[in-house]
Amino acid sequence: MRIIAAPDSFKGNMSAVEACAAITEGILRAAPEAVVYKLPLADGGEGTARIITEAAGGCFLRTLVTGPLGDPVEAEFGLIGDGRIAVLDLASASGIELVRRDRLDPMRATSYGTGELIAAALDTGARELLIGIGGSAVNDGGIGMLSALGFRVLDGDGKPVGQGGAALAGIAAFDGAGADPRLRGLSLKVACDVTNPLLGREGASAVFGPQKGATEEQAGILDRGLAKLAAAWIRAGLTEDVEQPGDGAAGGVGAALRICLGGIMQSGAMLVMGYSGFFDRLREAGLVITGEGKTDGQTGGGKLCSVVARESRRAGVPVALLSGALDGEVSALLDSFDYAVSVSCGQEGLEAMIRDSYRDLSFAAENLIRAVGLGGRRKQREPTV
Repeated sequence: MRIIAAPDSFKGNMSAVEACAAITEGILRAAPEAVVYKLPLADGGEGTARIITEAAGGCFLRTLVTGPLGDPVEAEFGLIGDGRIAVLDLASASGIELVRRDRLDPMRATSYGTGELIAAALDTGARELLIGIGGSAVNDGGIGMLSALGFRVLDGDGKPVGQGGAALAGIAAFDGAGADPRLRGLSLKVACDVTNPLLGREGASAVFGPQKGATEEQAGILDRGLAKLAAAWIRAGLTEDVEQPGDGAAGGVGAALRICLGGIMQSGAMLVMGYSGFFDRLREAGLVITGEGKTDGQTGGGKLCSVVARESRRAGVPVALLSGALDGEVSALLDSFDYAVSVSCGQEGLEAMIRDSYRDLSFAAENLIRAVGLGGRRKQREPTV
């Protein structure tokens, strides 16, 4: 039996590497003879750069940048392809995991550190960038990132509007004349796990703002501010619309990368799966096991587990989902997965679930493989007619 263990991270709990180890342990307890291909994955969120860089045999560099709320943080990026390609995570510099839950504030949070991280990558001589933009704490339309790279976002008096989502309300003009000249001719791929536009009911502020601490009133303010930024881009002749899939990713950083840096949006999941060797292993496997911390309505919108399921089924390989929690219309999961289950063993409270998560995930994997084995033995015992 050849099995691919290909989970995402269980956010705030286990990294994809740890989840992969737990699944593997469970498989081998049930089937010691099994061959397990351990492929921790990501879809453009935290961990993307590390997984791609390690899979490609690259190296890592660290640099101090400005964190989401202005505090210095140490961010890392990878170099692959003999240093020609730099691989970055927005989450490393401007991620939600860098901010305590009680301090989340999209009105203040800035993407400035992501711009500093891009500049540090350019300092190495890299001419291609691959940046994952999931897991952000910001809703600033990327104006922090852009200002760190020499762009100017101006108010009605021709002065810089400042940082954070609150600054969006003052935007009157956009000036790219002073942008870092190294950005010209740069090849930029954006690993993005959502397809939302920048504005409106399906836009950055309405859909993702509350996850970053925005109240309903603040989400409206942020959406109107992003509309001012979009209008400034259009007046500057940089774009005709902000309705492209992924423009609303990372609080509008997706739009900023596409419009101002020429970024090309790509499926984060597909990029990581390609670098990890997933498709090569898929040709040999008889089962794929994936997993994530919580499965809900967003899973089907380009999130990693749904992409793993889609590609596995296209190859005719059964796929199982082991999730920390299932939410929403759970029966619909069987449209994507051959097996889907919450790994929680009945603990009361999130703290207990997190405490036992490694054990529970390993147990769920073992249980799954035992069930597969029982099914095989039953089929062997069925009489022929």
